Amino acid sequence: MTDDKVAPMADPGMPRTIEETLLGGPLRYTRKEVEVLAGVSEDYARSIWQGLGFPTPPDDEVAFTDGDVTALREIRDLLGNDLVNEELVLQLVRAVGQTMGRLASWLGDVWLRRLGEELPPDEPVTSDIVTAALTATEELRPAFERLLLHGWRRQLAATGMRAAATTAAASADPAAGVATLAVGFADVVSFTSLSRALDGDALAAFIERFEVTATEAVAEQGGRVVKTLGDEILFVATDPAAAAEIGLRIADRFNEDPDSPKVRVGMAYGEIIQRLGDVFGTPVNLAARLTSTAYPGTVLIDAVLASALPARSRFDVSGLRPRPLQGLGRVRPRLLRRAP
Repeated sequence: MTDDKVAPMADPGMPRTIEETLLGGPLRYTRKEVEVLAGVSEDYARSIWQGLGFPTPPDDEVAFTDGDVTALREIRDLLGNDLVNEELVLQLVRAVGQTMGRLASWLGDVWLRRLGEELPPDEPVTSDIVTAALTATEELRPAFERLLLHGWRRQLAATGMRAAATTAAASADPAAGVATLAVGFADVVSFTSLSRALDGDALAAFIERFEVTATEAVAEQGGRVVKTLGDEILFVATDPAAAAEIGLRIADRFNEDPDSPKVRVGMAYGEIIQRLGDVFGTPVNLAARLTSTAYPGTVLIDAVLASALPARSRFDVSGLRPRPLQGLGRVRPRLLRRAP
């Protein structure tokens, strides 16, 4: 790493040095120059930048690189395919912006935390140290990018296999985004009071443990994590028995530690709508309501999922008293446990 890459942040040119280093080239163009070079209209280019989550810079600000020109040109070329239209591209752009934004923030947090661990206990993390750390990311960027691309390909392949399997089983309509799936929520009980009781580091460590534990349980049974919301995770699974196992594993792993906050799970089974990576429909709402009424450390399921579980299986299902669930009327939950 050369000395010019680790100059103090106080240098007025340093923020641009970081930006240009991580973007892979110098800032050369204004917004209008990029639009002209790429052959993309001003309105559509503006929609793309905003979809990625960035404010539109002033007309005279030099804020774009050759890479931005190339990206817009590729989008223009994509629009020449009969299967691609402007709205589809904008949907993908928004998904990329949201996903990459969170991933970049996560990576930055982990990277800076790792940097802090390497410093002597009495040495503060100063602006020039942060600058050096961020700029050093350039050395690791190629490996990170290969990992991202490989992960995307594997996830795309898994999505294709799930779509093929559910379509073959006549349980999905890919064109309409409809599928018959088990959907579940898992959330941390009394998270508000927990967040008040723990300091920032301890709370972050627990949230990471919760996400890792839940994600592992979902992956082990071939399910898919739809999204995580801090103290809550939403997942789906094609096989009802796999979904039941996921719910029990998540609850069990936090029940094993008497000092750990407890997690509760609610699940339902039925036809859901899949759109832009998210899921919607009555089973989703029902699973959320069941989660909110479950006791700490327990798993509640609906009648449809209970009836879809194989007879004489490793699961034990017992009916509970009907209760009113917001927007769904009176529902009789089932308590899911492992069979003796």
